[in-house]
Amino acid sequence: MKRQAFHFDLPPGLIAQHPAPVRDGARLLVVDPLDHSMRHCSIRDLPELVPPGSLCVPNDVKVRHARLLLRRAGGGSGEALLLRALPEGCFEALVRPGARLKPGKRAGVVDPGTGQVVAELWVEEALEEGLRRVRVQGPDGELDWDAVDRIGRLPLPPYITHPAGAEDEGRYQTVFRAEEGEAVAAPTAGLHFTEELIAELRARGSLWSPVRLHVGLGTFRPMTADDLSDHVMHEERYEIPEATAALLEPVLARRTRPLLAVGTTSLRTLEGAWDGTTLKRSGSTRIFIQPGTRLRTADLLLTNFHLPESTLFVLVSALLGVDFAQEAYAEAIREQYRFFSYGDAMLILNARRPDESRG
Repeated sequence: MKRQAFHFDLPPGLIAQHPAPVRDGARLLVVDPLDHSMRHCSIRDLPELVPPGSLCVPNDVKVRHARLLLRRAGGGSGEALLLRALPEGCFEALVRPGARLKPGKRAGVVDPGTGQVVAELWVEEALEEGLRRVRVQGPDGELDWDAVDRIGRLPLPPYITHPAGAEDEGRYQTVFRAEEGEAVAAPTAGLHFTEELIAELRARGSLWSPVRLHVGLGTFRPMTADDLSDHVMHEERYEIPEATAALLEPVLARRTRPLLAVGTTSLRTLEGAWDGTTLKRSGSTRIFIQPGTRLRTADLLLTNFHLPESTLFVLVSALLGVDFAQEAYAEAIREQYRFFSYGDAMLILNARRPDESRG
């Protein structure tokens, strides 16, 4: 299919720049691809909408302060987005400007709070897909993720136009995040949950069992190929804790409970790890869910509203069918839903069931 099939016109004013005043205060569009129905609800309605006894699978990854502000040797500014740790104290990174930060170049790392250079970044090697292998050195040696967290900024997506501030420190992380992980974007469907909302789901018999996808380029990098078959997803790592796997395996094998994927990153983890008979506890995935893909795992998906011509809107179109996905997004635009990371959400019912109208 052509990328153009997944285009829609989005008024810029609907791009959420700040989160809702409270985490569970977002609106929720509930869609069912079996009967092409749509209902306007709210996140607080989730306990009534999710079937009792469901297995809810969120992504508990921690978002790192992975955006480093740089001062180049000639005095110009730059930026590095650290994507994942590599062996021997290095990182895989996107750097800007790439033409100025080639292998062999160095730049100072600027503390965003003080404006002082507190570390040095060395570009060691050019990698595939325009990436760089970099090393970050402080006064006491090479920096790990914990040290980077102290001098970097949260990597807010480019459509959020303000620099990361105090509000983002609290709201661009989930309340259930682990202390591990190296995500460079939030699992945004999970941002809507409060401890009280999770407790209410549990009170209705649902289980809350996280997985972890280290969100990277595979989730947010734009498509550039005109044909979907030419797009290659960036590899992302995942882990499934043994306690979650013990609950997942009978559900996936015998459909003993409805399964809710909280976010597209959780869905991609499940689809990447389950081969129909076996669930891998850890690995990496490049899975690209697109029209023609039949889900093997989740019965429901909670997800935010995504960019035009993005792999995530393609994923939604795989579950709803291209035409119904466009109809649902057109309805969201008519009703002034807020889009993207800090925006409102969609609950897709009957995501796994076959439907000849999809694709």
